[in-house]
Amino acid sequence: MNGNDRAGEFGPIYLPALQRIRDCWLDLEPLVDTTSYDDVVAPTELQISLSDGLGDAESARLDIQWSELGMYSFHYVDSDDVNWRFDRHPNIHSPEIHFHSPPDATTTAAEPSCIDVTEVSLVTRAVHAMWRTTYENGDLDRLNSVANPP
Repeated sequence: MNGNDRAGEFGPIYLPALQRIRDCWLDLEPLVDTTSYDDVVAPTELQISLSDGLGDAESARLDIQWSELGMYSFHYVDSDDVNWRFDRHPNIHSPEIHFHSPPDATTTAAEPSCIDVTEVSLVTRAVHAMWRTTYENGDLDRLNSVANPP
């Protein structure tokens, strides 16, 4: 997880949100292979492994953080080393809610996010809907182009 572009307070991780996100992905996505936390005692990140990825990628993973302040990061990486992120956090390079585009999700490539909801389940459904649409049509340019997802 790349938190280097954060400015200001992200806040402590909110475990009930990570549990809700995990449950949503398990309910919505048949390609979920496994879910885990980075630390059993004091988790700071939910990891969702997928049995397939975008394009030619054979597998993928989402690394997810959600804070008590409602800040979040959904970071996708796959076996072809394609990265992208939907983030909400204070920063100096873009609006608070923003998207880092593929293939490398660089900080300088951040743009406003098409996600304008802030509730945990709705943000999760929006990220999933855009991932699933991109998975089915193969067009990475559509990841941040849906009007008011979910």
